Amino acid sequence: MNSRRRLPGLVRLTFAHPASRAYLAVVVATAVFVAVDSLFVRHEDASLAGVWLFLLAAPTVFVFLMAGSLFGDAVIGSVWFLYPALVLSVLIQSLALGLFVRLLRGGRHSAHPQGA
Repeated sequence: MNSRRRLPGLVRLTFAHPASRAYLAVVVATAVFVAVDSLFVRHEDASLAGVWLFLLAAPTVFVFLMAGSLFGDAVIGSVWFLYPALVLSVLIQSLALGLFVRLLRGGRHSAHPQGA
């Protein structure tokens, strides 16, 4: 029964915690900016707008990139590896942010007291 409660709690910390939600909102706003910049703005040189997404996903995205480099440059440069690594990194960091803020506030705030 504890594992059933743990998953919704982790999902809540990842998506519903105010700090996690603010982080995800910044990531989504940045992704929209990168998409608009890539699709609709003409640049003389290459745009570095996509770097902002990697900075927001750092440091976990770099762990995925280092692991992917073990399989070669073709894997790291492929879309099927890069986008899931970026999304997974953001979700891991959102969860970590929710856990960190909960830790700063004093641990678990359960709806049911321990003795009840």
